[in-house]
Amino acid sequence: MGSSEGSVLPSNVARLIDGSPARKEVSYLDVMHVYVKELIAGGAAGAFAKTAVAPLERIKILLQVETKGFHSLGVFQSLKKLLKHEGVHGFYKGNGASVIRIVPYAALHFMAYEQYRCLILDNYSALGLGPLIDLLAGAAAGGIAVLCTYPLDLARTKLAYLVVESGGSINYCMKNNHAQPAYNGIRDVLRSVYKQGGMRALYRGVGPTLIGILPYAGLKFYIYEELKRHVPEEDQKSIVMRLSYGALAGLFGLTFTYSLDVVRRQMQVESLQPSVQGNARYRNTLEGLTVIVCNQGWRQLFAGLSINHMKIVPSDAIGFTAYDMMKFWLQIPPRQKTRSISAA
Repeated sequence: MGSSEGSVLPSNVARLIDGSPARKEVSYLDVMHVYVKELIAGGAAGAFAKTAVAPLERIKILLQVETKGFHSLGVFQSLKKLLKHEGVHGFYKGNGASVIRIVPYAALHFMAYEQYRCLILDNYSALGLGPLIDLLAGAAAGGIAVLCTYPLDLARTKLAYLVVESGGSINYCMKNNHAQPAYNGIRDVLRSVYKQGGMRALYRGVGPTLIGILPYAGLKFYIYEELKRHVPEEDQKSIVMRLSYGALAGLFGLTFTYSLDVVRRQMQVESLQPSVQGNARYRNTLEGLTVIVCNQGWRQLFAGLSINHMKIVPSDAIGFTAYDMMKFWLQIPPRQKTRSISAA
C-alpha cells in the first residue's frame, strides 16, 4: 500500500499543477486523503440531518427535563405553544450549538467507524466479515466522537432548556421563581460553565452518554449494514431503500438506550434548577436512574420517547443516506476495495 501511494501521489500532484481545468478538478479529489473525504462526508450528512429535525429536537429536550407548561402537552400542542411564545425562531433555538456539535461529531463518528472497521478486519481476521465488525467499530467510533464534542452538547441542552415568553421574559422551566442565569450563546454557556466547575463541569453527564452511545452507535451501524446485506446489490443504491434501513437502524438503536439519554439531559441542566429536597444532584448514572424512578416515576425515563422516534427515524434515515451519497460524490472507494488495498 505504501509503495503504491508513493507512486500515485507525485503524479496526482503533477496533474494538479497542470494547466488543464479538467485535470485540476479530477486530481484535487485524487490527492485528498480518504480520511479527509470521510470527515467531509460525515460532517455534511450530520448537519443536514440535524437541521431537518431541529424543531422536534427542541420539544424533546423540553419534555425530558419536565419543562413547566410543556410536560403535560403532546407533541403538536407543544410545537404550537412554542411557536406562540418564541415564533419560528424558537424551533431552532440551540440548533446553532447542535450543528456546531454535530458537524465534528458526525465527521469523527463516520470516519472513525470506517477506520476502526478496517483496523479490526486487518488485525482480528478471526472475527470474520460479519455484522459483529460493524457493532464493535460503531461502538468505538461513537465513544470517540462523544468525548471530543461533549461540551457542545452540554451547551446545546442548556440553551434549549430556557423558554422565552412572547413579551421577552424568560421562563426557566422550573416550578418556582428562583433567579437563574440567562445565556447569550454557545460561547457564553461554555465560559459560564467552565467558571463554575472547570473541565469537570463541561463533561457533566458524560457517563450516561457514553454508556448509552456505545450500544446505540454499535447497534445503529450493525442494523444498517445487516439490512443492506439482505437487499439485492442492484437495489442497494436506491434512495428509498437507504432511507428505510437507516430509519429502522435508528429506531431500534434508540429504543434500547433511551432511558440513559433522559438521565444525561437531567444531569446537564441540574445547575439551572433549584436545589430543593428530593432533587439531589446525581453523582453517577445509576443514582440518576434510581432518583428519577423514585421521585418522578419510571415513566419519566421514557419522557419524550415518542417525539424522539419521530425525530430519530428521519434523522438517521437522512444521515445514512446523505453519507452514502457524499461518499459517492467524493469518490470514496467502496469498503470492499478499501479492505483489499489495506490487505495488500
